[in-house]
Amino acid sequence: MTAPVDKSSCRATPPEKVRTRVQVEGTVQGVGFRPYVYRLARLLTLSGWVENSGRGVTIEVEGDGEHVAEFLRRLPLEIPPQASIASVGHCDAPVRMAADFVIRQSAESGPKTTQVVPDLATCPDCDRDIHNPGNRRFRYPFTNCTSCGPRYSIIEALPYDRSNTSMKHFAMCPACRAEYDDPSDRRFHAQPNACPVCGPHLALWSESGQTLATRDGALTKTAAAIREGQIVAVKGLGGFHLLVDARNDIAVRRLRERKLRAEKPFALMYPTLDAIAEDCVMAPEERSILESAAAPIMLLRTRSERGSAISEMVAPGNPYLGVMRPYTPLHILLLEELGCPVVATSGNRSDEPIVTDERDALRRLHGIADLFLVHDRPIIRPVDDSVVTIMSGREVILRRARGYAPMTMALSRPIPPATAMGAHLKNTVAVGMGTRIWISQHIGDLETPESLDSFRHTKDALARLHEVSPAVAVCDQHPEYISTKEAMAGGLPVHGVQHHHAHILACLADNEVEGPILGIAWDGTGYGSDQTIWGGEFLEVTGSRFVRRATFLPFRLPGGDAAIREPRRSALGVLAVTLGTEWLHHDDLAPVASFAKVESATIQCMLSNGINAPITTSAGRLFDAVASLLGVCQRASFEGQAAMMLEHAIGDTASERTYPFAMIQGADALGAPVLMLDWRPMIIAITRDAGRGGRIGEIASAFHNTLVEMALRVIGRLEAKRVALSGGCFQNRYLTERMIRRLRDSGVEVLWHRRIPPNDGGIAVGQLMALAAMPDVNQTTTKGS
Repeated sequence: MTAPVDKSSCRATPPEKVRTRVQVEGTVQGVGFRPYVYRLARLLTLSGWVENSGRGVTIEVEGDGEHVAEFLRRLPLEIPPQASIASVGHCDAPVRMAADFVIRQSAESGPKTTQVVPDLATCPDCDRDIHNPGNRRFRYPFTNCTSCGPRYSIIEALPYDRSNTSMKHFAMCPACRAEYDDPSDRRFHAQPNACPVCGPHLALWSESGQTLATRDGALTKTAAAIREGQIVAVKGLGGFHLLVDARNDIAVRRLRERKLRAEKPFALMYPTLDAIAEDCVMAPEERSILESAAAPIMLLRTRSERGSAISEMVAPGNPYLGVMRPYTPLHILLLEELGCPVVATSGNRSDEPIVTDERDALRRLHGIADLFLVHDRPIIRPVDDSVVTIMSGREVILRRARGYAPMTMALSRPIPPATAMGAHLKNTVAVGMGTRIWISQHIGDLETPESLDSFRHTKDALARLHEVSPAVAVCDQHPEYISTKEAMAGGLPVHGVQHHHAHILACLADNEVEGPILGIAWDGTGYGSDQTIWGGEFLEVTGSRFVRRATFLPFRLPGGDAAIREPRRSALGVLAVTLGTEWLHHDDLAPVASFAKVESATIQCMLSNGINAPITTSAGRLFDAVASLLGVCQRASFEGQAAMMLEHAIGDTASERTYPFAMIQGADALGAPVLMLDWRPMIIAITRDAGRGGRIGEIASAFHNTLVEMALRVIGRLEAKRVALSGGCFQNRYLTERMIRRLRDSGVEVLWHRRIPPNDGGIAVGQLMALAAMPDVNQTTTKGS
């Protein structure tokens, strides 16, 4: 007889519940991360909650152990497109027998270390919405979702919630609130969510601020004004643009005259990428960058095989155009209405920061703009357009702003709360605390009271956003930089970092490596340790220390800063070292001929007696000198113009030809030994070729090639195996790509920039890296007054 079965022993035992607390850091706010976590948890039948916090996103999940493990496995694998995870940590938590999974109100307390999301270009879904007549957001210029729209430009504080943005002024209508609360909707917890019923709106103003049209009528009237040749100031995502028809010579010339911008190229905005491809050569990787959520200005070579309707006044004599696509619904609708490319230059006067407020625009852009297309969503942080190029197959950011800023980086060693003041030109600032630093958007040149105000505002706002109370300021060693003076007047202990040392440290940070390394820092001017002007430096860098191993033969700059605006002055300084006083009799040389005899005599006196003629080793000023000798540029209307024109002069005439040079043992102004690259044989050869009527492009190519061979000579002499390239001269694509190729061919590992600009926009990063490398990082050396 069979024994009866005890059915109770066959019942499945309910799986034991577990609860796990998860901390996610990285770019996880403002990108739909909480809705993503919510949907994943619900899919796996887990309960708990998710919230934004100062560090990023905090999660607690509870349920079957296998489901919790699956949640942890899938969490970093299926994140939203614009999110990125820096770290995920988790630990056990007490089981609470929760019944559901919810999105909790954000935690306001705790350190503010999360990565703030840059502003994002309009996504394909929102683009479809504004073009669908049946959609309630049809032609609405402020359409956005969790994948696109304003972020950094509207944030006031962390965590990233609507109440902490300028969208707090707009109460959501019932339809928008329903989307915001619906986990299945792509606008679930989209903080800038809005529609024509409850959101921001457009208005077209006259010069005096009188309202001429509103909403869609404002947009269509703006398009009509641009077609008629008027200049319109348009309030966009992070500030104003000045827009004119790029095909209209008269309108573009008028904009140049009013903005006092004689020759510096203007950026263009095209209706579509296909329209860009009609005027410019666009490689697949360049198209990909333009299509990205960053949507920067991309430097593209113009097509030579077909004519373009673009005015020659947009980029005079320049074979490249800086182009971008419309990256907000406002720009998309406006460019479609126009059907043509427009000049879209920063809404500011020369040397001033970009305008962000409509009332301020009436004052600061008075006399420049004919009309003002404005809206009522406040811009909290000014953010200009980013500028990007491709070098050796890699994206290089030349101006890091919209789409890329702010930026967070990790340090290998903790630092006290600190502010890095950056440089004088192309300024950015950075703040740091512990093992994190946060880098601002491009601020610009600190040449005007308005730019100084912007510098102070950005510096203080960045520190407030991350709740950093600086205990030390880090700055350039140049005593006349406005940023240095601000550091010294700030009342904090101050640590000065040599300019070119900061350049190399920024390059190392960009490549996530540490020294020792041989750094090649070539730029226009930087204050040297011997109190002369450096700019053609080979530095052996180890952490917070460096040794200057080689440089260019020094020469004097007659007129000091005037030489930056007049390359011909650099040329006379070079000729004086090469020919002595004989240069006075060489009226056949372009820079000499450009001066009157009495001026030449005065300059010779300055050079002979060292009066207002500082000594420099600058590679940038050597570029200027050669551009002047070849008659390419005697006076520059913007910084770096002569070097840019010299590079462009190469055109299709590039060759392998080089000029002679020498390397000698020298000493700096303090008597310290240093190798010197003697460029005099090269200058003699260049003047000879120019005098014989040689092709300017071939001479320019040989000059660039010779600089590369000079670098190789030094590297070989020092037996360096790893080299970092930094400084403004490495914005030059021909120079940089040839240098990389020749170094690699010689078996040398070469590092160059990518996310951090090679120009002075990267100096603040290098300054904080120097602070982090200090052995006594928690001590300071100099008291500010």
